[in-house]
This record gives sequence, structure tokens and C-alpha cells, in this order.
Amino acid sequence: MPASLVHVVDDDPAMRDSVGFLLGTEGFEVRLYETATDFLQRLVEPAAGCVLTDIRMPGLDGLELLRRLRASGHTLPVIMMTGHGDVPLAVEAMKLGACDFIEKPFDDEALLQALRSALERNGAAEAVDPTLREFVRRVGTLSERERQVLDQLVAGGTSKEIGRTLDISPRTVEIYRAKLMAKTQAGTLQELVRWAVLAGLA
Repeated sequence: MPASLVHVVDDDPAMRDSVGFLLGTEGFEVRLYETATDFLQRLVEPAAGCVLTDIRMPGLDGLELLRRLRASGHTLPVIMMTGHGDVPLAVEAMKLGACDFIEKPFDDEALLQALRSALERNGAAEAVDPTLREFVRRVGTLSERERQVLDQLVAGGTSKEIGRTLDISPRTVEIYRAKLMAKTQAGTLQELVRWAVLAGLA
């Protein structure tokens, strides 16, 4: 059924095959595309399902694919697969309207959960999530220094870079990071960044 259709766009054949196999065994209908151009050319109206795309691809990358989808009026939910350290790109993707991003290498269950959530929403405008309101409230409890570290993390800074910017040691950055993750109750950096973008803090 189209409601469980996932369009997988990735230039890496091994990645495409493994994701396609995983989703197929979980009952999703899967369509695989080697390039973003190929996907856009084969997309039929009315488009159904959701898009799982790599952010870094030769030619048309994931961000440009997202821009073109939105420019042509498509509201398909888009999840970005990002490499380690692609936080600034992930933030940009979220601002462009991606509904989520997932870092490679990812846990199968995390990917399936992200896809199910995207398909449930299927482009519908998200009401203000109570979890998000709670996140904003928790950010308000951060100390000034914790908030500075949060801003730097969301901008994609590494502990070393944040340490240089704030003139503290990378070890101290790690301590602040652990504290702010505990205070905001974000389980992962990905979750922290996603909430920060959705809350308009990034």
C-alpha cells in the first residue's frame, strides 16, 4: 500500500541494497534510486510515501533534492541520512523542511522508527508537540555556559572547536555537553539538534 512506500535515494549500491532489504523484510514497499535526478524524473503524481535520502551525493545532493521537491510543491516527508560530523548540513536540511535526519551508521530500529513517524505525519503540518514545548522549557534551565555549548553543538562544532571558541578545554566542553544533554533530556546529539531546530533555536 502506498502509505508504507519509501523512496530510497543513495549513490552507494551496498547501502541501497541493505536499506532496501531491511525495509522489505519489515513490510515497507521500497523503491531504490541511484541519484536524486533519477528519483525526480521517476516521481509520479500524486506522490506517496516518504523519501529517505543520503545528504552527500555526486551531482544533485540531498539538500538540493529537498529544495527542488519543496519548490515543485511536493510535501513528501524527507529523512536525511548524514555522515558523522554533518551536523551543520543536517541543521540546514531541517530548516529546509526535512522531517528528520539519521546519522550513519545507524541502528536499524532507529531508522524504522524515523520512517514510521514520517509516514504517519506524511507531510501534515505538525502541531506543536508537547515534547517540544517541554524541551524549550528545559533549555531555559541551562546555565549561560551550557547554552553557549548548546549553540556551538547545534552549529556543528566539535569539542575541540567549541573549546577554542569558548576558551575552555575540550574535556570541560564534554562535561558541559553531558550536563546539557541531561537537563534537556535529549538522548542523542541527533535528537538535541532536531529539537533545537524545530524549536527555532538553531
